[in-house]
Amino acid sequence: MKKIEAIIKPFKLDEVKDALSSIGVKGLTVSEVQGFGRQKGHTEVYRGAEYKVDFVSKAKLEILVGEDMVSQVIETITQAAKTGKIGDGKIFIHAVEDAIRIRTGERGSDAI
Repeated sequence: MKKIEAIIKPFKLDEVKDALSSIGVKGLTVSEVQGFGRQKGHTEVYRGAEYKVDFVSKAKLEILVGEDMVSQVIETITQAAKTGKIGDGKIFIHAVEDAIRIRTGERGSDAI
């Protein structure tokens, strides 16, 4: 099993979610996060005053899938989240040792 974490632009969330559902992803967790990468934030103008925004709002998706779906999920997220502009995001893949469904006690891929 693998855990895929994707940091994407918030306005792309629905598009990514729909694309993942269409390939059979059954669940995901979404968090609103803030951070910065190479762009180091940006400047905005509010009521005539310019100020620097150090942290940019993003959406973080966490998806647990079997090894056989990893490349398909990555490709789907990449296509659905891409705008071609700075700040499109990142995808991280982690190995998962085990998963347990609390309600039933199922383990491993049965718990996904």
